Amino acid sequence: MVPRYARPAMTAIWEPEARYRIWFEIEAHATQKLAELGVFPMSGAKALWDWWATNPAIDVAAIDAKEAVLKHDVIAFLDWVAEQVGPEARFMHQGMTSSDVLDTTLAVQLARATDILLADMDDLLAAIRRRAEEHKYTPTIGRSHGIHAEPTTFGLKLAQAYAEFDRCRARLVTARAEIATCAISGAVGTFANINPQVEEYVAEQLELAVEPVSTQVIPRDRHAMYFSTLAVIASSIERLAVEIRHLQRTEVLEAEEYFSPGQKGSSAMPHKRNPILTENLTGQARMIRAYAMPALENVALWHERDISHSSVERFIGPDATITLDFALARLTGVVDKLLVYPERMQKNLDRMGGLVHSQRVLLALTQAGITRDNAYRLVQRNAMKVWESDGALSLLDLLKADEEVAAALSPKELEEKFDLAYHFKHVDTIFTRVFG
Repeated sequence: MVPRYARPAMTAIWEPEARYRIWFEIEAHATQKLAELGVFPMSGAKALWDWWATNPAIDVAAIDAKEAVLKHDVIAFLDWVAEQVGPEARFMHQGMTSSDVLDTTLAVQLARATDILLADMDDLLAAIRRRAEEHKYTPTIGRSHGIHAEPTTFGLKLAQAYAEFDRCRARLVTARAEIATCAISGAVGTFANINPQVEEYVAEQLELAVEPVSTQVIPRDRHAMYFSTLAVIASSIERLAVEIRHLQRTEVLEAEEYFSPGQKGSSAMPHKRNPILTENLTGQARMIRAYAMPALENVALWHERDISHSSVERFIGPDATITLDFALARLTGVVDKLLVYPERMQKNLDRMGGLVHSQRVLLALTQAGITRDNAYRLVQRNAMKVWESDGALSLLDLLKADEEVAAALSPKELEEKFDLAYHFKHVDTIFTRVFG
């Protein structure tokens, strides 16, 4: 975790003290249910909860010191709690294995982290929708291969982003359900020394689902799916970030990141206004995607369990969620304050002498009885003259002067094919599909 790219609410989930508090809750809930089942006296569970009711501080340093000697984090924690609670603490962890605590804790942490990410996505979707509606009919050029294609609206560009992030949100909801499972099944997952009712009780208390069958760990295909979902969301962040970066290029300059008072763009060139936020988002997206690969490699553990996944998840759990939280919030800010320049969009639309209307002329010629191949040839030979003139010539003027074209279409009919509004007649339909 890099503090520069971390926000407090998400970071708090992964702090050692937060982790130990979840460990205690798992142990105490399990002890409570075991006592109810008559495995040992209720005094064992009561002692734990009585101590917990005092809102004790968790001495992370003391636990870490024990682990340095014991070389086992869960045992170190249990020993420390026993020192605080007294003899009744001996009933903790009966029939359980370390993975019951560790895996269930990770499930709780990822579920809580996902709740923050879902709220982040709601904020982003709201910002995109507001700007999309603001620019619903703002004409701009659509580009394919980076080259002028046909007119679209800036609102439609943003509507596409909204639909994509709406899908991402749905995937994240599914990923949360996938990851939020509880396993309190003991060594190799057979429940030999602990009643399955304990698992059901702990799961209910922590608002998790019961893992249908575990080995000694929760199956890591769940985690692979979860981190892959975060990677897809990161790619969607990058797609919108790259679009904004392209639009901010000097030669385009149809939109740009907000440039705050006092901000400086370059240590050497005072005139610079660089897309630093979206460039940063591209970099963060690369990191989040990188965390998916080790999660996929964690699926194949030896037999019922090894710990090759453990060190990996200590990295990717905090880093992926913290980074994505920051990236979503940053993108929301970029969209919310994005500077949009409709006049420049119109200027760019007009820059190439009407070439963006070539398809309408092609279709009109075919409907006038000319074969598609000949119609394409007629339009292209005039379009290439405009292209080579860098937009100095007018496609409409050249077509009117072309005898073969004029024989098929009147000047008025040609002029009708250069109507910009024609391209926007279904904008309402698309917006209804996206926003309802």
